[in-house]
Amino acid sequence: MGHILLTGGSSGIGFEAAALLLQAGHRLTLPCRNAAQAAALAQRLRGPITTPICDLADLASVEQCAQALLAAAEPIDALVLNAGLQYSGSSAPRWSAQGFELTLAVNHLAHQALLQRLLPLLLLSPAARVVVTTSEVHDPSSQGGKVGRPAGLGDLAGLRQGPGAGLLDGSALFNAEKAYKDSKLCNLLMARELERRLREQGRPMPVLAWSPGLVIPRSSGGFFRDSRLNNPFGQALFALVARDLLRVTATPQRAGALLAGLVEEPPEAASGFHYWSNRVLGPGRLRFEASQPSAEARCDRLARDLWCLSAQAAGLDPGAGIAAT
Repeated sequence: MGHILLTGGSSGIGFEAAALLLQAGHRLTLPCRNAAQAAALAQRLRGPITTPICDLADLASVEQCAQALLAAAEPIDALVLNAGLQYSGSSAPRWSAQGFELTLAVNHLAHQALLQRLLPLLLLSPAARVVVTTSEVHDPSSQGGKVGRPAGLGDLAGLRQGPGAGLLDGSALFNAEKAYKDSKLCNLLMARELERRLREQGRPMPVLAWSPGLVIPRSSGGFFRDSRLNNPFGQALFALVARDLLRVTATPQRAGALLAGLVEEPPEAASGFHYWSNRVLGPGRLRFEASQPSAEARCDRLARDLWCLSAQAAGLDPGAGIAAT
């Protein structure tokens, strides 16, 4: 049994995975945005859990959480970067405490900052791994990626600009769906760059990225991770078509089981980077299988540039946690 740190454990896929991992006997650290969320989660999950305060929209809060965990000095056997934010339909950006576009800040910058700061605890474990939740929408050729403006980071002009940039590629016209797609592309690039850095420093570690597919609860339309619409009626209608008529969705329970499986028994036990996707084969038919990320997600130069610029945005040296190469 191991110690697992999982972000986004208070709801959706993360909560379902956390419940299963607790049942299997693991100790969980589940960062929460505030004290109220932490108390509510502790009431729902019974078992060996800790719920430190870590607001992913505030890099100072991420640093405080990481420093407390480093002081406790308990090895981390699996770091699961799962939390995600999307505010579909918005034509105006929202901002983090440091002035970064909120989707980028929560989905990517905070996760890289947490990852770099906690790498020393991962390296204390004899069998550590990192699991990153991404999405098929990072790939413009995928079904979801074809809807609306495609993912694409350009030369990272927005990130080079720093706080106040709406989109990573520097586009003047903001689009919330593109911001989400770009953040998921960042997750894949970060995962690949992490694996490369660890391997080239002689500390190889499995780094697993995965896409859960389109996840919709059985009970309602509600919010789901890859929401295309931001109004309740539109979400309910989309859910009816996608879930009940086309049958191309996964439930949070099923997706949570896939995530728990990656944490406990990854399909590829050997070190290295691996990407797995919950692919739609037809109505009611999904298959979780090894996949190929998009061409842009496989760009080594872009991965290195993104890592370095993201570290700097978080006030970190790019080599923090492990020596730069």
